[in-house]
Amino acid sequence: MPRPLPSVSYRIDPFDLKLFACVADAGSITAGAARMHLSLAAASVRLQQLEHAFGVAMLRRSKRGVTLTDAGRTLLRHTARLETDIEAMHADMAAHARGIRATVRVLCNTAAMTEHLPPLMGAFLIAHPGVDVELQELGSHDVLVAMRQQLGDVGIVADYVNTQGLIAHAFREDRLVALFPSRHGQRRKRTVSFAELVDLPFVGLPADSGLSRLLQREALRYGKMLQHRLRVRSFDAVVQLVGDGVGIAIIPERAARRLASDSTAYRSLRDTWATRQLLVCAAADHDLSPAALDVFRFLANDRATQA
Repeated sequence: MPRPLPSVSYRIDPFDLKLFACVADAGSITAGAARMHLSLAAASVRLQQLEHAFGVAMLRRSKRGVTLTDAGRTLLRHTARLETDIEAMHADMAAHARGIRATVRVLCNTAAMTEHLPPLMGAFLIAHPGVDVELQELGSHDVLVAMRQQLGDVGIVADYVNTQGLIAHAFREDRLVALFPSRHGQRRKRTVSFAELVDLPFVGLPADSGLSRLLQREALRYGKMLQHRLRVRSFDAVVQLVGDGVGIAIIPERAARRLASDSTAYRSLRDTWATRQLLVCAAADHDLSPAALDVFRFLANDRATQA
């Protein structure tokens, strides 16, 4: 039977994690203790408490020094990440303490991330030098979940999701189109349905992108899994691969127009889900920070949302 986890009241101290990292780097408790300005006895007690808290040995001790166990190597990886996060936390909080910095988390779908927000956010940031914006791409359903868990300040979603409980305003119309190599037989058609495409080879964005999730969900309605010959990080690369004849793609019409070349051609999709109204949403105004409210109003106002 596995040993039960120890019941201890000891709380993990960032100082002890730093001590552990110094000992691991030096290969010696004595040398690690000296770096942390501790006596050998005090450092040994702290390391023993750390091991007792986790219920596993993290150091192999010998006359030649110490080496890490598998658990110790795992802890060292976590310690490095924690140190980076703590340093970032101190930097962020120092900026807040000086009253000069705020960060607004904007969650959005693929089309908003790649086609609509970059120029808008550029204009906003120039006008608001004390505000930073953190963009994260998610599918529309995931944006709403994150917003309701207070993991984002402002969200941009397609109108097929239920924004009940949030304030929402129209942002942009987003049309998806099918992109073909220009020599493909589909060039004679003005429109095409997704059902005609599901058996063709595709190129596209990573599987975890909002657009890829939407397309796979629609393919499953036909009992199909899309065959992606290659996934890449940008629409520029997608269009290049389509032009080379690797496969077809479904991308926002705005991206297709921007990246159009003689080697590609695009057709409108007849499916109703392929034309969406994008909405900018947020919690009630009184729940937003001043900076988040500025971002929301900027994206929701008439001047920011002109086509």
